[in-house]
Amino acid sequence: MAPTAFPASLLCVCLLLASGLAQAGRLLVVPMDGSHWFTMQMIVEKLSHRGHEVVVVIPEVSWQMGKSLNCTVKTYSISHTLEDLDRAFKYFSDTQWKTPEHSIRSLGTGSARPFFEIIFSHCRGLFNDKKLVEYLKQSSFDAVLLDPFDVCGLIVAKYLSLPSVIFARLAFCYHLEVGAQCPSHPSYVPRLFSKYTDTMTFMERVWNHLSYMKERAFCPYFFKTAVEIASEVLQTPVTMTDLFSSVSIWMFRTDFVLEFPRPVMPNMVFVGGINCLQGKPLSKSEPEESIPHLKMPQCHRIICLLT
Repeated sequence: MAPTAFPASLLCVCLLLASGLAQAGRLLVVPMDGSHWFTMQMIVEKLSHRGHEVVVVIPEVSWQMGKSLNCTVKTYSISHTLEDLDRAFKYFSDTQWKTPEHSIRSLGTGSARPFFEIIFSHCRGLFNDKKLVEYLKQSSFDAVLLDPFDVCGLIVAKYLSLPSVIFARLAFCYHLEVGAQCPSHPSYVPRLFSKYTDTMTFMERVWNHLSYMKERAFCPYFFKTAVEIASEVLQTPVTMTDLFSSVSIWMFRTDFVLEFPRPVMPNMVFVGGINCLQGKPLSKSEPEESIPHLKMPQCHRIICLLT
């Protein structure tokens, strides 16, 4: 069950994001770089256009973030260069393509480790910027819109005691079902990368249970740096469950019909927008019916829900 403060925080977030129901609000955005940013950028720009005061906090070194944003952007220094980020990601991606089988464990070991260490370390740079932290504390934001992958948005929301809105395709490991207390029994719901369906044989269910047990053993190691940073910032020992349990709304960039059957909590919303490239006009010789992907849920569904 969500924390006791959930109804009030949920109401606050809904009033902030609903069009015509409240005055413009103040939204803090803690995004993730790379492809994660493409979809969130459209939402941020639309919220700003609708009159909300949006502040985006990003590292001074990034691939795409902060470019041509029509809102307030605050940057903080980090300990690595763009070349370091490129090198770590290239090594990680090249190795992943050469590996035929993927798993949660393969993402956090070997070549992947340096890349994820860089991503998680961004948050330490944010909180080392005392001037920026003081600005965030004094700004009286209404909510935090975040991507959970690098954990920093969760840390910021907990540090500022603000309602948090997760905007993501999925959550790694078991933190969704544990943090949101959303049932996802391994006998019926395949684990990420398992390649099973929801009609598993007995042996597939056994292996799915083993995959879940591997996650429970490995995921604390995967998020070790992120948890250490969170404990430093919050000045108390914390776990990933502590961070995810404080989330007010989960917004998933997918559709319910594309997910395996399972219960969802009231604060979990499927908003579509899996493919959020800006659509191009069709040529006169090419009818819309001939391009199936144009019928997929697009980002305007997310924008309508947010605004």
